[in-house]
Amino acid sequence: MPDVLNGEMLTLAAMMLVTGAVGGVIAGMLGVGGGIVIVPVLDLVLASFGIDGDVRMHVTVATSLATIIPTAISSSRAHEAKGAVDHDQLKHWAIAIFLGAIAGVVLASRVSGDVLSAVFGIVALLVAIKMLLPLEGKHIADAVPGGVAGQAIPFAIGGISSMMGIGGGTLSVPVMTLFNVPIHRAVGTAALFGLLISAPATVAFIIAGWHVEDLPPGSLGYVNLIGLAIIAPVSYLTAPWGARIAHALSKRQLSLLFGLFLTIVAVRMLLRAFG
Repeated sequence: MPDVLNGEMLTLAAMMLVTGAVGGVIAGMLGVGGGIVIVPVLDLVLASFGIDGDVRMHVTVATSLATIIPTAISSSRAHEAKGAVDHDQLKHWAIAIFLGAIAGVVLASRVSGDVLSAVFGIVALLVAIKMLLPLEGKHIADAVPGGVAGQAIPFAIGGISSMMGIGGGTLSVPVMTLFNVPIHRAVGTAALFGLLISAPATVAFIIAGWHVEDLPPGSLGYVNLIGLAIIAPVSYLTAPWGARIAHALSKRQLSLLFGLFLTIVAVRMLLRAFG
């Protein structure tokens, strides 16, 4: 029995290492915080270890958000060094994204894991379609709107992102490009949005899951500290690699890569929710 247990733990550790490495590279390359990779992979890993389906997606989303904190810091520093962070846009959206992230956790803690999977899959598929279409140079406005609409957009991005366990780039990148923000600048700015979403959402998920039963060993609320300890440092170290790849690609190449990846992830999560 101890040998079997050790073998399972080694397998889990190896899967977490791969998840962190891939998540970090994609975080830096696409400004998505790595959660778009970590969520579906962690869901599979926890399912293979027999974690109750009623809490598995909540643990996956919360742990993903926790790992995004250091990744977002690493990725945003790399993009800042290349002058790709729009500080005016950051100031305009920061508070609304922060509040939206907390609201998303409150809602996520009250719905089932299948609902969270469905939200993840549907949103990812819609974004993928937008990124795959040849829309370079096409936008719905010359600048990001102000007023109520200008704050409703980032609030929604924060809320949906925290329910999906992602850093916000999956939504904020295509939204900003629709408002005439160049994709490389959108990706760089999205990396900092990831920090504004992941930090408050992680704390909120810890509080929301504090008294929940049947959580995996090593969990603090809904956040699994074992997954966090393995994935976070690996993704932090590999995020700058992705940032260098992003700036070596053309706008169309980056959009296609983003869209294809999201399509694969979306189909997987929709099958999880409705299969």
